[in-house]
Amino acid sequence: MGKTTGFIEFDRIDEEQTAVEKRIKNYKEFTQPLSKKELETQGARCMDCGIPFCHSGCPLGNLIPDFNDAVYQKNWEKATDILHATNNFPEFTGRLCPAPCEEACVLGINEDPVSIENIEKNIVETAFNNGWITAQPPQSRSGKTVAIVGSGPTGLAAAQQLNRAGHQVTVYERDEKIGGLLRFGIPDFKMEKQVIDRRLEQLIEEGITFKTGVNVGKDVSAKQLKEEHDALLLCGGATIKRELPIPGADLKGVLQAMDFLPENNRRVAAEKEFQGDLPARGKKVIVIGGGDTGSDCIGTSIRQGAESVSNFEIMPMATTDRPENQPWPFWPMRLRTSSSHKEGAERHFSISTKKFIGNDKGELIGLQTTQVEWDFSNGRPQLKEIEGTEKNWDCDLVLLALGFAGSEKSIAEQLNLKFDSRNNISAPIENYQTNVDNVFVAGDQRRGQSLIVWAISEGRSAAHHIDKNLMGTTNLPLKQQGDLPSI
Repeated sequence: MGKTTGFIEFDRIDEEQTAVEKRIKNYKEFTQPLSKKELETQGARCMDCGIPFCHSGCPLGNLIPDFNDAVYQKNWEKATDILHATNNFPEFTGRLCPAPCEEACVLGINEDPVSIENIEKNIVETAFNNGWITAQPPQSRSGKTVAIVGSGPTGLAAAQQLNRAGHQVTVYERDEKIGGLLRFGIPDFKMEKQVIDRRLEQLIEEGITFKTGVNVGKDVSAKQLKEEHDALLLCGGATIKRELPIPGADLKGVLQAMDFLPENNRRVAAEKEFQGDLPARGKKVIVIGGGDTGSDCIGTSIRQGAESVSNFEIMPMATTDRPENQPWPFWPMRLRTSSSHKEGAERHFSISTKKFIGNDKGELIGLQTTQVEWDFSNGRPQLKEIEGTEKNWDCDLVLLALGFAGSEKSIAEQLNLKFDSRNNISAPIENYQTNVDNVFVAGDQRRGQSLIVWAISEGRSAAHHIDKNLMGTTNLPLKQQGDLPSI
């Protein structure tokens, strides 16, 4: 695939980014696209490697060597068709996915891997610019109806697949606009919201019905939806925010990341009026949690005008190299430095917060930490505090980016659904069906907090099984999951 000797002739080239001092003054995306010729050269780096392990690394099973070759051959429209054969929304994954495909790239064993994600993003952007992405409504209707709860990437992918199979699909969203965390969790500097809106126009043209501002379980009962439709698919995500139950957690100034980020996104979109100043403006901000959400809090705080931003991570600082116990092609736990980290955050590892400190008015003025170490000798890691390492930190705002602790239970309780040991609605990967007939679940609500690429994969897989359940057979594709350990 690509040029036979391309991986020898050409080095990897990544997009440049707008200078920090300029990009932090707004919420616009700040990558500078490569030229078409440069991208075609990057496609030429894809090796004829025999077994494309990038397929296994990608939860969607994207046909990566095929679209890389099409780009190298300057056939961008063909590349568009190949990409959309397995991925409903490559404009989302091309911006937000951590690219497990690149970690599984054969070239990546001893060289920089092929720039798969960047090529993917530019294929779909080229397609939109040339008008190649158009509505594909079904030629006929099945007479079956499906209700989908949740309009994140899982719900949207399932909706498009089921609609194209001929079913009448209605998507219910409790927020005022479609998109879930894509719209209200992901900052605009990572993905501007017109990226969602242009795809939404396509979905509406294809015949999908969207109902916003409807909180299923409260505004309408889950039982009613089940009775009114031939199938019900739950894609509500893992929305229970993980708490930090230490003294002072109720102080004013201790916020959950998923309260802070959606409010800012609504400010940026001017969706509603907000009272008071920006939460992080002029504040000493500490973000607790080292994942993507923590990184998003850092970049947002800096843009809000924080005096300083620090990031606490309870895990030790990883290496930039692949750990020996995580060999290729498995996903490695490397040290990952995001664009937000580069904008001025101070990072601290192996640190645990013991208590929040407040004043007489109940306002946060600081916190206390201790250094920790991890014992990996007995298989299961054991956390130990290091005596004499207590330290107090001045801060006015703490953002908790600790992930999620499972799915909300209101809908599940109305339908008597079973949960697994991780507080997710239980459904096997073999059919995505819950313990109640014709009620299905997918995405984070089924498998727990995960990546956007897994979310889309789950939506597509659930659609396959729902179509088969309704019609006895299906032509919708199914990616066989579980080739490599998930991330």
